[in-house]
Amino acid sequence: MAIWTLHSSAKHLGPDDVVGPRERLTWPRTIGIGAQHVVAMFGATFLVPVLTGFPPSTTLLFSGVGTLLFLIITQGKLPSYLGSSFAFIAPIGAATATQGMGSALFGIITIGLLLAVIGVIVHAAGTRWLDVVMPPVVAGTIVALIGFNLAPAAGTNFVAAPVTAAVTLFAVIISAVLFRGLLGRLSIFIGVIVGYVTAVVRGEVDFSSIERAAWIGLPDFTAPTNPITNPQVLLVLPAFLPVVLALVAENVGHIRGVAQMVEDPSLNKLTGRALIADGLATMFAGSGGGSGTTTYGENIGVMAATRVYSTAAYLVAGVVAVVLGLSPKIGAVINTIPTGVLGGVTVALYGLIGIIGIKIWMENNVDFRSPVNQFTAATALIIGIADVTLARGNVSFGGIALGTIAALVVYHLMNVIAKVRGTGTTDPVPVATPDAADPSRSEGIAPEPGAVLSRPADHDDPYDGVDDAGAGPGRDLR
Repeated sequence: MAIWTLHSSAKHLGPDDVVGPRERLTWPRTIGIGAQHVVAMFGATFLVPVLTGFPPSTTLLFSGVGTLLFLIITQGKLPSYLGSSFAFIAPIGAATATQGMGSALFGIITIGLLLAVIGVIVHAAGTRWLDVVMPPVVAGTIVALIGFNLAPAAGTNFVAAPVTAAVTLFAVIISAVLFRGLLGRLSIFIGVIVGYVTAVVRGEVDFSSIERAAWIGLPDFTAPTNPITNPQVLLVLPAFLPVVLALVAENVGHIRGVAQMVEDPSLNKLTGRALIADGLATMFAGSGGGSGTTTYGENIGVMAATRVYSTAAYLVAGVVAVVLGLSPKIGAVINTIPTGVLGGVTVALYGLIGIIGIKIWMENNVDFRSPVNQFTAATALIIGIADVTLARGNVSFGGIALGTIAALVVYHLMNVIAKVRGTGTTDPVPVATPDAADPSRSEGIAPEPGAVLSRPADHDDPYDGVDDAGAGPGRDLR
């Protein structure tokens, strides 16, 4: 049986026609839509390896393979591209600096395994337990502190080449409001291009590596460190563990957003499968030298603009990403992006990750008159922004790990005490807002970041296997 059926207006799609996930246009048109998805994901996906020192071609290759794996596990029913997650930037940087790239890859594999296990649990038991463990105030705080924790790194890159960085940042800001549709959503990508040209004019780019690189060839593969032969690698795990919470938030929000866009709530049944797929894709990437993956909000923007939700287009995008990953020349070009360009783009990018956390609060009507919510956010954010680090022996917990722990402990501890003593209330029930109802608006200009989507609390979700109260964690963080 065919995976996709040909849309009734495949050759002459009208302005009001919608192409569902299991439908497709003619293959030439499908290839064109798939190419748009490649452009949409490319800017954010290549930035992660550039910022972490990973091989760009390897990361591109595994993002394409991960997308194809995602389509297989979700049975071609859920449109999504798996690109590089920005949630991994800080722990990868910390692990690489202390114990090398192999330790960072071990951390990535561990997070992928945890995400896959969570996916199995969600597939069997539904999502309500996620809503209880990580309500919107906690999810938003974790996402926000991951972005704000990276601020010093952005500042260091910015001051290294302030002119190029300022031009890059200005290009990102202006293009976000100057262009309409897809171009407006590619403001980060446009900013990188403008900044790169500026750097070339200023003599800040070395092209020698591009000339030496072959057009076709395998990317650089790196094996993760074996924890059995080198137990020291286990010390990197505290920095990585908070990432799994961000990935859960991204995936759950993505699926609810897509289900709302295509007006097919049955897609929520695929939440467990999606988490399993992203977990396996992340493990596969980490096993060969690629960065962890996540569902991408930019590609939701493409779907919103085209009203084509066909997973056939993602098949094309995955294949194209694999082909790009097999070109060392492309990887060499990406590696020539200078520090100033990265400084300009990361000032906007890391800030946007933080703002997405705030959007999660807003879109779920988190009540900051409640002391529980006040202290949950306040304590965790300061720990994350200040990068408070505690070490005991060889084990070190950085700002992101401690901030995440603080958010979870403070929220649940204060709630328990407040209920026993009758001195406070828990979170108000999350409700959908206008932005949450329109994923294309809530995505903003962030390359990875997206939006939290929720349903009214009095609406039990018949598709996740349990009775739910409120929305789950938010979306999205790359």
